Amino acid sequence: MLKVWGRKDSSNVQKVVWCCDELGVPFERINIAGAFGKNREKPYLDLNPNGLIPTIEDEGFVLWESNSIVRYLIEKHGNGRLLPTTMEARASANRWMDWQLTAMNPFMVTVYLELIRKSEGERDLVAIERARHQAAEKWEMVDHTLRESSYLAGDTFSMGDIPLGVWAHRWFNLSIHRPQLPRVEQWYKRLCERPAYQKNIMTPLT
Repeated sequence: MLKVWGRKDSSNVQKVVWCCDELGVPFERINIAGAFGKNREKPYLDLNPNGLIPTIEDEGFVLWESNSIVRYLIEKHGNGRLLPTTMEARASANRWMDWQLTAMNPFMVTVYLELIRKSEGERDLVAIERARHQAAEKWEMVDHTLRESSYLAGDTFSMGDIPLGVWAHRWFNLSIHRPQLPRVEQWYKRLCERPAYQKNIMTPLT
């Protein structure tokens, strides 16, 4: 059985387990990192020298980096599911997966960690507002893209929606000011209708 190392409230782990459930891939998730620790100990570092989560082991093959894991699972277990059918749509899906890491992640991580993982007295309000504003600009880009399709890589849910879909739940459930983004809101509502999203992503923010 596929093994997934990582705590369930990690956004990167959530990408992987959401993908598994969309594909019907059974897995065993092993709590590690955060309050569980052990991610800086030798047994885990032998699997993932970064000491980060998630890591998977699939029939002896070990892989880390969440978006790479999602791509691997879809290629191996998807039988065409979650994989756009045209080369152009696949390229678009990959672009949005990479964009989540390079463009959106820095700002969403700052807002999330400051508001959820810190007490009120520890928060850097200037950093929160700066990151919130920059994240809002990125979500406006997503809203603009969704003028042309129901999902990020076309009119069908695909791997391209998974990384940003995890952050969408946080964005719409944090106590922050948000600009009007009607297409992002509709996209998020469509994600919320998916049982695997409800199970793995629509959980309390911790």
